[in-house]
Amino acid sequence: MRCPFCAHDDSQVKDSRPTEDSTSIRRRRQCSKCGARFTTFERVQLREVTVVKSGTDGKEARREAFDRSKLEQSISLACRKRDVAQEQIDQLVSGIQRQVETAGEAEIPSKRIGELVMDGLRQLDSVAYIRFASVYRDFSEARDFEEFASTVQEAANEQG
Repeated sequence: MRCPFCAHDDSQVKDSRPTEDSTSIRRRRQCSKCGARFTTFERVQLREVTVVKSGTDGKEARREAFDRSKLEQSISLACRKRDVAQEQIDQLVSGIQRQVETAGEAEIPSKRIGELVMDGLRQLDSVAYIRFASVYRDFSEARDFEEFASTVQEAANEQG
């Protein structure tokens, strides 16, 4: 593993342990050149999945490798300053990643990933759900928020 401080290619594992949700292994490493210590995480990757992003304005659809960190970043942003623990976000991201990798498809539309995030956030936190939806569904005016929020409230009332 390359050292993030001096870019030397050799480091030693000093400690390994599973994370709290047991979906990855946390490793403490030490660079053999500069002595700096850093942490890495190792996760199971079942298969390579390509995300197909829809083309706009007549442009061809783009394809890029599935990136767990992008997924985690967008969910974390929606949950910012909310009472949602990092562990809950990690569980949601791991669950979505598992669904994507076990779907049996080499390619998955970004729209499908967005729907999986929406489903997860709906159960996790209604404000984070609305925040994500505002970007995902491209709300352009306050009325869009009002209409969506009222459907979220109605659904909550029916469940409660």
